[in-house]
Parts: sequence; structure tokens; C-alpha cells
Amino acid sequence: MSAPHQDDLDDAPELLDAEDALEEILDAEGDIAMDSDDDEPEEITLHNDSIAYFDAHKDSVFAIAQHPTQPSLIATGGSEGEGDDAPGKGYVFDTSPVVGRPVLPASYNADPSAQQPRSTELKPVFTIEGHSDSINALAFTLPNGKFLVSGGLDGRLRTYQLSLDAHNKPSFSFLAESQEVPEVNWLAPCPSRTYPNTIALGASDGSVWVYTIDPVADAANPLQIVQSYFLHTAACTAGAWSPDGRFLATVSEDSSLYVWDVWGEAAAKGVVNDNGQTVVSLTEQDQRFSVDGGLYSVAIDPKSTLVAVGGAGGVIKIVGLPRLGADSSNSSQPVSSKPSKPKAKGADAGGAQGGQILADLQAQSDGIETLSFAPAPQTLLAAGSVDGSIAVYDTARRFAVRRHLKEAHEEFSVVKVEFVTGLGDGWLLTSCGMDGVVRRWDVRGTESAAGTSGGSGNLVKEWRGHRGDGEGGGVLGFVQGTTGERIITAGDDGVVLVFEA
Repeated sequence: MSAPHQDDLDDAPELLDAEDALEEILDAEGDIAMDSDDDEPEEITLHNDSIAYFDAHKDSVFAIAQHPTQPSLIATGGSEGEGDDAPGKGYVFDTSPVVGRPVLPASYNADPSAQQPRSTELKPVFTIEGHSDSINALAFTLPNGKFLVSGGLDGRLRTYQLSLDAHNKPSFSFLAESQEVPEVNWLAPCPSRTYPNTIALGASDGSVWVYTIDPVADAANPLQIVQSYFLHTAACTAGAWSPDGRFLATVSEDSSLYVWDVWGEAAAKGVVNDNGQTVVSLTEQDQRFSVDGGLYSVAIDPKSTLVAVGGAGGVIKIVGLPRLGADSSNSSQPVSSKPSKPKAKGADAGGAQGGQILADLQAQSDGIETLSFAPAPQTLLAAGSVDGSIAVYDTARRFAVRRHLKEAHEEFSVVKVEFVTGLGDGWLLTSCGMDGVVRRWDVRGTESAAGTSGGSGNLVKEWRGHRGDGEGGGVLGFVQGTTGERIITAGDDGVVLVFEA
């Protein structure tokens, strides 16, 4: 090894003597400079109630879907990073291996000191690829979940066929693709057994498309266009099928509502608008229906008699739907956007007042992001708002406010509300928000009986684990099956969590 060069020694930095190193440096005013805490990492403590997690996503999880007959099969979608050129990617995983937590506390165990079960890491069984931009919509087709459909911000609609072996082990294979729109905003599977494996989508250009997937009828072109509609003049923000699958209701940023006669059943009975496509056609031209700022949520009641739409400023409009039963020829004709006298009726008024505006509600102060009707026999409508509140209306009592949970998710936006269909007789409501928390409410009783309109008056349980409270997180969606026994969430923090009720 050679000795160091003299020039290198001359250029070497001078070292302080030990005494000089201990000398305190004073500032101009004679004060001793304080150590800076800027470089110390900020510690964030997270409370995690989950029993399992899936963390393969590299960015926010925008979409989540649950198989209708195999509820342990979950599909999630997002993007592969924060960059504008990051492709979309999704996964399917199985939650059936996850073991639930014991009901009794650890002190009741034979060995209370034994280590408690840890959250289970889930692995993907299939990867959803082929999107050049984020996957922001997913759905399994009804009634049997034969196909998985993904929709992306690249405008692609991609379909995958599901096969289950003798041990119910799933496998997926790519089937077909369509790209007719700039961006897919939402997907909704048709619930009708008469028209199985049908999917509707709403697009950023305002168009609405309905596809049927049938590889048996046409193996070369299994993704068939059933209908396409172009009456919205701005982005189509939400859509919902009637429970009988006869109607498709869609709303838009242009404040319009159209209820489409997809299968021509209303036309066969002479119950359609002049355009020949809709049974309800309401736009901002009707001042009674106009919502400044647009519409962003829609839901149809279990009897297919009412459609509720929610929009900016906390506004909710209730509109009647025509019945297509044997007596539909005697029901009133559908109503277009021409003004007519409003009639505030109850839940059973839908058939007699097809297309009529039945109620104009506004209990909340900001946009209505989500709507959900309770399962029969309950007559409840829940609305989640950007102001962090949840309002519950009774559709059988002139749409009176039954409960107003003003701080359901504090000041953070409520992203989704959904009644549990197979548990609690229709009184249980699950919600999630940008605070990163999932909550379940019992909405029995009335506002006056409860004696409070705060956020905890009806709280049954809450689950935490996602980042929230302004920490760059929140819950962007969830699924809970029919029983609500397990809740699986899509996190803005890129994590999917499984909670046990």
C-alpha cells in the first residue's frame, strides 16, 4: 500500500482540539444555540383492529368487489404508483383461510399469557393487468359471479372468466376487452336473473353503456353491447339498477337524472318518454329539480318504486318510478323535465306517481356522496355527506329525518354507507370515511327519542387500522357481504384490511 501524497495531506481538513470541540458557541445576543429537532422522525401510532391485511398495492386502492356466491373472494384495484404514467393493477385474494379472533378476552384463556393471534397476511390468487391507467371500478357479474369486470381511467373495460375446481379453488382467465370511452367512472352489475352477466358503466364523457358477457353465444366476441346512451352532457357520476333489473338510473355533473328502459319492457307497455329510451328524464331545465353543482349519488328502493339522487350542497331529490306490473297500463305516464306540481307522498307513491318529484330533502350542508336504502320491511334511506354526517330518512313518514348523526365521521367526508341486508332486521348501517375509520350504527329509534344528534348516539362498533385524520389516508370503499360478519376495506393508504364484526 503506497503512502498518501503530500498534496492530499495539505488539503485535508484541520481537526479541532478536544478543548475547542467542547466550547459552546454563542450567537450575537450571547445565547447558546439550541439543538434542532427538525431531523427527528415524527412517530405515528396506529390502532389496528384488523384480523388480516393485503398490502401488495403500491398506491391507493380505488375499487373493491366481492363475489356474490363465494364471499371470501375479494377483488381490489388501483395503480402501480403515483406517477401519471403508472399503469393500473388489481388483485384477487381469498379471505377464507383467515381465522377469527376469540370472542372472550385473553384473561379467559387457559393460558392468559399466551401470545394473541396476529393479523394474517393475505396473498393474491390472481393479478389483474392490462390497464394503462388506474383501475377505479370492479364488479363480479350477477347472479353467480361467473365473470370479473374491471374498468379503468384508460377507458378500458376488461373481463375475466372465473372457474372453480372441485375444491372451490378459483382460477381466472382473460376473456375480452372493450374501449369505447375516455374514462370509466363506475360499474354496476344487473341483478336480474332474466338478463344474467350484464354490466353497466358510466363514463367521463357522460355516456352510459350496457354490456352482456356471453362466450357461449359468440366465442369470437363474448362482450356484446346491449345499449349505449348519450343524453348526459357532463360526466356520468353514478348509476344503480332497480332490484328487479328492469331499470337503470344514472346521474351526472350536469344535474340530470335518467332512468333507462334497458330491456324495452316499459316501451312494450307504453310507459316511456318521447325519446323512447327513458321512463324518467329530469334535468336542470326543471327548476324544481335543478341542483347547482351536480349530482353524485343514486339509489333505488327495494320495491323499485322510488329513486333517490344526491348532489352538491346536501340536496336529495326523491322521484317516483312507474310500475310495470299487470296494472301498469293504468298508471300515470312518465314525466320529463317539463315542470309539474310536486306531490310529497310516502314510499308507496312511486307507482302512482311515476316520474314525479316526491320530495326535496336537505338536512346536510355539503355534497351527498353515497345513498343506501334499507332492506324490506324497513323503509329507511341513509345519506352520507362530505360534511362528515349521516342522515337517515323514513320514506314511509313523508321522508322525515329519523336520525341525523352530525359527527358520524367528524369533519371528514363520508365515502360510503350501506345497510346490512342479512343481520339486524335492516336496522344496522355500516359507514366508512376519509378519517380512516369504519363504523356500524343501529338506527332504531328517532331523533327525539335518542336525545342526541351527535356522532356516537347509535354506534354499535368501530374498526380502525387505516391512516386517516389528515395523515394521507382514509377508507375509499368496503364490502360486507349479506351478513356483515366481515368487512373488507379499500384504503387510500394502499392497504386492504379485513375486520371482524
